[in-house]
Amino acid sequence: MQLNIIVSPILRQLIYCLQQLTKEQYTTKSNLLNGSTIGGHTRHVIELFQCLLDGYETSSVNYEKRKRDITIEVDKLTACNLLTHIESNINQPNKNLQLQGCFTVISNDEEEVITNYYREVIYNIEHTIHHMALIRVGVNEVSDINLPQDFGVAPSTIKHKQLCVQ
Repeated sequence: MQLNIIVSPILRQLIYCLQQLTKEQYTTKSNLLNGSTIGGHTRHVIELFQCLLDGYETSSVNYEKRKRDITIEVDKLTACNLLTHIESNINQPNKNLQLQGCFTVISNDEEEVITNYYREVIYNIEHTIHHMALIRVGVNEVSDINLPQDFGVAPSTIKHKQLCVQ
C-alpha cells in the first residue's frame, strides 16, 4: 500500500491552507470553535501522527502521551515543516502494533489493543479530515480564504456526492 498516495493530498491541502493564513489568523481564538484556534487543531493532528511514527519503532503507540508542543500552535511555519516531515516519512511497511491508552474517564487503568500500522494511518487520516472540517469553520470566521470544496470532507462523502450528481 502506498500510504503517501492517500496521505499526501490531505496534508498538502492543510499546508496550503496554513500558508495562506496570517500568524494572527492562525492563533486567533474562535468563538465558533469554543475558544480553540486553527493552530491548536493543527497541533493536535500533527502530534497524533508524530505518536504513530515514533511508536512505529517500538511497536507501541500511545496517543495520550503526545508532547503538546505549543510552538506548533503559534508558529505555522513549524507546523508546515512538521506536516511535510510526516508526509515524507509515512511510507513504512505494515506491522503489528500495540495501541495503549486509558480509553475511559472513569478509570486510570491503561489498556492495550492489538492494531497495525496501516490501520493507525487510516485512523489518523480520518482524524485529520475531521479536524480540517473544524479548521474550515475557524478559517471562515477569521479570514476570506477560499478553501477547496473538499477541504475537510471524507473521501466517502465526496464519492457519494459525485454519485448523486450523476
